[in-house]
Amino acid sequence: MIIEIVVYNFESATQAQQGGADRVELCDNPGEGGTTPSIGMIQRVRQKTNLDLFVMIRPRGGDFLYSDDEFEIMKIDIMNAKRAGADGVVMGILTSDGKIDTTRCTELIQLARPMQVTCHRAIDMTRDIFQALEDCIGCGFDRILTSGGKLKAIHGKGTIAKLQQQAKSRISVMAGSGIDEENVKDLVLETAVSEVHFSAVSSRESNMTFQNEAIAAMGSTQNSEFTLRIVDSDKIKRIRQLLN
Repeated sequence: MIIEIVVYNFESATQAQQGGADRVELCDNPGEGGTTPSIGMIQRVRQKTNLDLFVMIRPRGGDFLYSDDEFEIMKIDIMNAKRAGADGVVMGILTSDGKIDTTRCTELIQLARPMQVTCHRAIDMTRDIFQALEDCIGCGFDRILTSGGKLKAIHGKGTIAKLQQQAKSRISVMAGSGIDEENVKDLVLETAVSEVHFSAVSSRESNMTFQNEAIAAMGSTQNSEFTLRIVDSDKIKRIRQLLN
């Protein structure tokens, strides 16, 4: 069983390694569902961990319909990730009518080689997820990350199981979204996937001894500078034990 952990900072990458993960998906901006991290972050994680390192290629939050300029940005980010020693990239582009943009995805996949390429949950936003799977196979993706078209993977487990059967070893189907100790075992048993993706999210308090309480998260009402999002290595260990 392959365990992939989504991480949004350097500390979380090291925690993922400590917890026994096989791979990290390195992103920025958790509030937007993940965007491309900085080149400095990619390089440092590569230097300090021996995990498989997959980099998110997503120029912004929001939908997966990209302008020509955003497409060019994705090309640059792929080349930067490759030069920084990434093992893979994670991306997905849709057409305005909710299909996989096979032309653009194929071009990016060819640019990314020999790195592996995952189609992220853009596939969950398509009008026909089963046709989207065939399109991903045709483009050359190595795997898809999917919740079965639902908010959480446990709610889309029936669709994930059908996708796994349809794939017939032509592409890996990785289940993700809302996976935790309570549902991972049943999810894997019912879908027969061999890869799972989750956050193992936790938090810790800042080490700042002075905290200006008059300013919260630089104006944001959702976060605080003094509570840091991290990965909990013990959660990964517990899920590994359950899957074993």
